[in-house]
Amino acid sequence: METGGYGIFLSWNNQEEGFRIPVNPESLEVKESGQGKTYNIVGPGGSTDETRAGEINVILSPKLKEIQFSSIFPAVEYPFVHDKATLFPPMKYVNDIRRWMETKHPIRFIFVKQYATLKKVMDNDIKKDIVIPASIESFEWKEVAGSPGDIEYSLSLKEYVFYSARKAVVRRNEFGEETVVQLPPDRPDERVRPEMYALRPGEGLWHVARLLLNDESRYREIQELNGISDVQLRRLPVGMVLRIPQN
Repeated sequence: METGGYGIFLSWNNQEEGFRIPVNPESLEVKESGQGKTYNIVGPGGSTDETRAGEINVILSPKLKEIQFSSIFPAVEYPFVHDKATLFPPMKYVNDIRRWMETKHPIRFIFVKQYATLKKVMDNDIKKDIVIPASIESFEWKEVAGSPGDIEYSLSLKEYVFYSARKAVVRRNEFGEETVVQLPPDRPDERVRPEMYALRPGEGLWHVARLLLNDESRYREIQELNGISDVQLRRLPVGMVLRIPQN
């Protein structure tokens, strides 16, 4: 068992799936850059301490982080393989990454500076030094000639920022005046939403909307999508298969 060294982990669907990169890459490239814009101002000259003619730079929000690394998915338990207990066949790593890309959902890039098992990372039982939601921008792989089945690969990730419309409610202040208050954003939901769902005992559309859409008030959307009348709404059979909105 390894006793030191950093670890790189990838997880998907709110950590429902994931693995540790079995062989640490020789280098890990993290690109962080700004996106300032320059403009030319026409006017009288001046010092650099005041508004002046010429080129100026406007500082904007930084660009999304980009992460790139290359390594191998080994076919045998080499001495440099980390956490041999969770080593998978090379094509499992390849197929998982390809499948994650096809879902069009972000993954999690996790970097840990100390030794950590996959279980500890997935169970959040260890400090994670870097945790970034990311999209898989490119994935290139090939079988190594003359090897027992090792696969060389290069992976390029880009930071993903969760975004959604923020809800607002009308409230009265201490003077009785109506004011519009923005509610805090909902916690990002990384789970892959199923297209179909079978009702379990004790569940109604309200429960399904809260479970899968993170908003119980959206039960009406499920009702309309499945052509359920208000009368039927009160007695939905266990096992009824519902179509779930995907937006």
